[in-house]
Amino acid sequence: MGPSAPAPSHGRSAGVVTMAASGLSNQVGAAIGSLAFPVLGPAGVVAVRQYVAAVVLFAVGRPRVRDFTWAQWWPVLGLAVVFGTMNLSLYSAIDRIGLGLAVTLEFLGPLAIALTAARRRIDACCALIAAAGVVTLMRPQPSTDYPGMALGLLAACCWASYILLNRSVGRRVPGAQGSATAAALSALMFLPVGVVVVLRQPPTAGAVGCAIAAGVLSSAVPYLADLFTLRRVPAQAFGLFMSVNPLLAALVGRIGLGQHLGWAQWASIGAIVGANTLSIAVRRR
Repeated sequence: MGPSAPAPSHGRSAGVVTMAASGLSNQVGAAIGSLAFPVLGPAGVVAVRQYVAAVVLFAVGRPRVRDFTWAQWWPVLGLAVVFGTMNLSLYSAIDRIGLGLAVTLEFLGPLAIALTAARRRIDACCALIAAAGVVTLMRPQPSTDYPGMALGLLAACCWASYILLNRSVGRRVPGAQGSATAAALSALMFLPVGVVVVLRQPPTAGAVGCAIAAGVLSSAVPYLADLFTLRRVPAQAFGLFMSVNPLLAALVGRIGLGQHLGWAQWASIGAIVGANTLSIAVRRR
């Protein structure tokens, strides 16, 4: 079978199942990690998550850092900073506004990248739909947590930067060496955070276990699942399924953490998810 031949149907079915499991694993991991916030705080949970991600990615990528040139190093360093900032801002947002809303705001990052790269009227309509969802989500209310919303938007900016830097790293560094090196550097940046957390309040075994579970379920499993999926499912279908993550996050937050959302918040999530789904579906045709 040539390289351009479509994947067998059973391979695509396995890819779809893997995508579903990856998305669910990501959100469940974040939910479990939030259980450790009272002991470790968002920064402590993110530190442990970065350590787990570094171990997994370094084992998979096996980077030869001594061979890197400066042209390869600078995007890797940028990726390391963005990677850590993205997770820290997301988990801090989860702590303040809940899993569903935090992941929805973070999802605006890749949506913005996709829409700004397009030049069609339908993409302008999708941008307006997504903007309407954001306005509804952030409308002034006595209970509105604006710092939490700002942290979610910071996570969105970081995710957009993460995508652009990953493209640059992918062009300059072979295989997964760039991502593995960035994960390791990000983990090193969070070593002082881990030390401060331990000295301030000795963590319980349960809290550490929750943080490790977050690292495995939200970093290791999705990364390895994506490697498997992208070999069996078209990239557009992969992007289409990724748009369901805010909805999965809202459902996991409601079922697992008891975080209930109002009709306006559900409508905002639906608008943002629908905008991305419509944009990808039309592009596919």
